[in-house]
Amino acid sequence: MKTRAITAFFFTLVMLGSLINGYAFTGFYLVLSIIALLEFYKLVKTSGIRPHRNIAVVAAAIIFLLTASYHYFQFELKYLLLIVPLIFSVFIFELYKKEKIPFANISYTFVGFIYVTVPFCFFYSLGFLADFNQYNFHLPLAFLLLLWANDTGAYLFGVKWGKHRLFERHSPKKSWEGFFGGMFTSLVVSYLISLQFPEMKPIVWAGMSILIVCFGTLGDLVESMLKRSLDAKDSGSFLPGHGGFLDRFDGLLIAAPVVYVYLYLILY
Repeated sequence: MKTRAITAFFFTLVMLGSLINGYAFTGFYLVLSIIALLEFYKLVKTSGIRPHRNIAVVAAAIIFLLTASYHYFQFELKYLLLIVPLIFSVFIFELYKKEKIPFANISYTFVGFIYVTVPFCFFYSLGFLADFNQYNFHLPLAFLLLLWANDTGAYLFGVKWGKHRLFERHSPKKSWEGFFGGMFTSLVVSYLISLQFPEMKPIVWAGMSILIVCFGTLGDLVESMLKRSLDAKDSGSFLPGHGGFLDRFDGLLIAAPVVYVYLYLILY
């Protein structure tokens, strides 16, 4: 427990420090998204599947950097078409591999992009949502604070009052009491955020909070489903007491795209 707390403290400081400016934000989440993608591919390899990791990492880096270039330099999104030949080259490379399940290898290569890379790009784009070519840390910071508030509240309320299982098949420790406790703490934090960042109304921050709680919880359950299907405990061991980066950002993977769409529709 002590190791877990120390790791959480220092990693939180690093994450908050990465928000200080757009370049640090870009570099940090580029590296983080690639590490999380590598953890995903390492997980699925335990079941005998062999995704095209090297091609995927290069393509993922290009996708993320093109997203950053779009926000910084207004590159047209049509440049994303440049990676189409690279991505679809996995079909050609698979022809020369003597594998029993070639299309499983191909499928999991593409799943990695959808499950890990694309959500990180949406989260990254939150930093430019208020102004497409100017970085602002308010939305990424608020997202993280609301996600952490939910995790903390769900844990505390679940330990104290949790009796009714939320989704026992995939996560036997989660409870409905913890879920609503996390929602309560997240809504309280959303109100405090609205006082500091008045560019959006409290009701909009509250809506963002509810989406993060609901889809963040689903993201946690999805990753639990993935690990259980592969008989794995953690996605990695990089963070002592916490597992891997995929374990720490599982809630972000489902919530970030939904929150981005929600805010985009409201702000524009």
